[in-house]
Amino acid sequence: MSTRDQAIEAALSFFDTGAFRDRLAELVAIPSTLQDPAHEADVWRYLEEAIRPWVERMGFTATIHPNPKPGFGPILTAERIEDPSYRTVITYGHGDTVRGLDDQWDAGLKPWELKEIDGRWYGRGTADNKGQHAINLTALEHVLAARGGKLGFNLKLVLETSEERGSQGLKDFVAAHAKELAADVLIASDGPRVATEIPTVTTGTRGTFHFDLVLDLRPGGVHSGNWGGMIVDPAIVLNHALAAICDRHGKILVREWLPGNGLPTQVRTALAGLELPSEASATIDPNWGEPGFTAAEKVFGWTSFIVLAMVAGRPENPVNAVPPSASAHCQLRYTVDSDPAKFEAALRAHLDAQGFPEVEIRNAGIRMPASRTDLDNPWVGWTVRSMEKSLGQHVQVIPNGGGGLPGDVFVDHLHVPLVWIPLSYNGCKQHGPNEHFLIAPAREGMAAYTGIWWDLGEAGTP
Repeated sequence: MSTRDQAIEAALSFFDTGAFRDRLAELVAIPSTLQDPAHEADVWRYLEEAIRPWVERMGFTATIHPNPKPGFGPILTAERIEDPSYRTVITYGHGDTVRGLDDQWDAGLKPWELKEIDGRWYGRGTADNKGQHAINLTALEHVLAARGGKLGFNLKLVLETSEERGSQGLKDFVAAHAKELAADVLIASDGPRVATEIPTVTTGTRGTFHFDLVLDLRPGGVHSGNWGGMIVDPAIVLNHALAAICDRHGKILVREWLPGNGLPTQVRTALAGLELPSEASATIDPNWGEPGFTAAEKVFGWTSFIVLAMVAGRPENPVNAVPPSASAHCQLRYTVDSDPAKFEAALRAHLDAQGFPEVEIRNAGIRMPASRTDLDNPWVGWTVRSMEKSLGQHVQVIPNGGGGLPGDVFVDHLHVPLVWIPLSYNGCKQHGPNEHFLIAPAREGMAAYTGIWWDLGEAGTP
């Protein structure tokens, strides 16, 4: 049997020779997006042709299940049970991507074709999430080979294909299969590191709460010359309503949306001294958001309010008319320290108190709940120690990522601690054109996961 170092060396050799890049290219070439109905068959093909044969070669028993919610993508489960007395780990990934946006990529780039340029692998799904779960499975493959076909622990896999549509159906599926999916811990990868050069462990994610603000005043537009200045313009009123929700510098004025007891001490301690870098596509504005907070505290410990879209009139073809209505689609990103059950009522009371009773709140609700495992959980420290041994550098722990993931599903129904190991970075353009995976952090991920899979078969796990 090989040693831990030899297993890591073999996995990195596979990476460095280009074999992993070629494997990822095959995964990217399957246009598995459910945001485009024309590719529904490709979502099934991703699981049937790319994933199931791969995990079955590693000794898993795999099944592809229809989604319990009609119109959403299938879910693959696989398990590899060596001994019921062993620790059992569950891992997660998603094989669906956002739509390709083929016509928006830079010249020479295509969403469904992997291309390497300047230390980056371009292609849809390279970062979100094909590259990340492919690294985890490839590392597992090398540990199996190094240990002579035995892991020394049990492993279960859930790979869904509706994450980019809010993981619809996953909660119902896991609830119905909780006994079969029972495990001691979830260890999985999605999302970005805190910075490209900082290996990261995350114990949860912020949730997302969406709502529409609508002011609908009349059946149609009226001439702006004959009526402008003496009838209400809904766009102007709606903008004032938005300004009553959030001030000029991004401070949320609906204070009931915020963590009731302020920033928890554990969260503040974990984020102390952490500086977040700006990216080429966005520069951090230190004056935006909650006053007195660091950028890390704003993203990983607090609530943010975002206007995702606004419409009044016909922006693509303006006419000389006072529009009949205006609307804005808004989003809150929130942590487990806030209560989303109070969000809509708090907003209604706030708008009424600020003089906007005519502005309606429609379609309010949670898209993805928040989740967070206690930072003192033994599995968190164990994972950090394993990664630091493999990488020879500090690993940053954050309480929850800024984005959303379905961690709540596994907490609520399997009662497992969450250990997310993100391998991407904030500038990866995962939901737009030119999505890419940075090769250097991906290589570190290969080393880290090989070490984790190895250490799970050793004594000393929590």
